[in-house]
Amino acid sequence: MFRKKKKGLSFYTKEKKKSAVNIKEILVYIYIVVAALLFAFVTVFLFGFRCKVIGSSMEKTIYSGQNVLVNEMVYLVGSPKSGDVIAFYPNGNKELHPYVKRVVGVPGQTLEVVGGKLYVDGSLYEDYSYDFIEYEGLLDNPYEVQKDEYFVLGDNVNTSEDSRYGNLGAIKEDYIIGQVYFKFGDENHGMGLVK
Repeated sequence: MFRKKKKGLSFYTKEKKKSAVNIKEILVYIYIVVAALLFAFVTVFLFGFRCKVIGSSMEKTIYSGQNVLVNEMVYLVGSPKSGDVIAFYPNGNKELHPYVKRVVGVPGQTLEVVGGKLYVDGSLYEDYSYDFIEYEGLLDNPYEVQKDEYFVLGDNVNTSEDSRYGNLGAIKEDYIIGQVYFKFGDENHGMGLVK
């Protein structure tokens, strides 16, 4: 038996298959983008909210104008730890824009600034490397963090209004919104996890 050869050119069939593959790849790409956007929306909706950092007090970690995501759920099952970056309402006033600062003292710890350096329980604080601290404020003498309170500083410590100042003081646990875990990028700064 002999097969009968098809007459004409056969590249049309290959081109048709190639087009079908391209359309399938485009649809998969669109599906991935839509799924990622949906995941991001659900994550923000369920686990926190987005807020903008105002001021330079957290530079070089987070810059003024950068948006961050705050996980509101994390402290329902645990407590802030030293080194966590948190968002909170100053003095519990929800009418004010949230502050973003780093926890340096947890309940029961004693903090003090000596010679421009932060000491926690008599040891040099090493979770984050601070510049020379020009203003000691409440830390000019040993300060013990009370139960359900957290002592916070800005990473750019010499431009930060934080727990050293009497009008703010240690942050009550009830004032804390959650942990800042992600920063969005802009034309000048990259995005990524907040450490």
